[in-house]
Amino acid sequence: MALLEARNLRVSYGSLEAIHGIDIDIEENSITAILGSNGAGKTTIINALSGMLRRSGSVVFNGKPLPLRPDRTVRSGIMQIPEGRRIFPGLTVEENLRLGAFTVGKKRELFRLMDEQYRIFPRLKERRNQDAGTLSGGEQQMLAIARGLMGKPKLLMLDEPSLGLAPIIVKEVFLIIENICAQGITVLLVEQNAKKSLGISRYGYVIENGNIILSGTGKDLLNNEQIAKAYLGTSGI
Repeated sequence: MALLEARNLRVSYGSLEAIHGIDIDIEENSITAILGSNGAGKTTIINALSGMLRRSGSVVFNGKPLPLRPDRTVRSGIMQIPEGRRIFPGLTVEENLRLGAFTVGKKRELFRLMDEQYRIFPRLKERRNQDAGTLSGGEQQMLAIARGLMGKPKLLMLDEPSLGLAPIIVKEVFLIIENICAQGITVLLVEQNAKKSLGISRYGYVIENGNIILSGTGKDLLNNEQIAKAYLGTSGI
């Protein structure tokens, strides 16, 4: 069953159309990957789904039309982890986490969510009173993901979570993403690391110049010669 269905999704920057009427289905309790080179339109798609950009077409989430306003999108159950992590330096790890829970009204639930993130990310618990700006890149990525989870999302959208991280940390981040999905949270993953993202995804879409040029199961796309040539060279592996 599709948790999110987008039909004829279009996004423009002024008079320039960047996304040209694409259809996307995101199945519940699964990981869906969106692949493409820089400038292909990957981030534009998730920014449009989160309400950060105006869009046209139909987007239905959890059986209801998805609001265009970002705050209402969050309250509907969608959280976006942006490229570059964008944690708040000058605030502690715990203060960053609290900001992710602005839709959570009860203190008891806030503390439960905090404890849950510290269980998933024990390094964050060790650094709970540390300035978030002094964390390593991998720790900042974990904090960004944990902050998103504080909002109790049904759909978590991650934009280039492995960007700029050492290979051993990339492996850890992808394991975390798999564990998040195993807990019942649907994941939309935008990534340039095609091998790793398709390796954990049930389904994937390949974007080029604002169009979907290929789609299929993660396994099928991994075995596709066109994908292998474009994305699975030495740098992709």
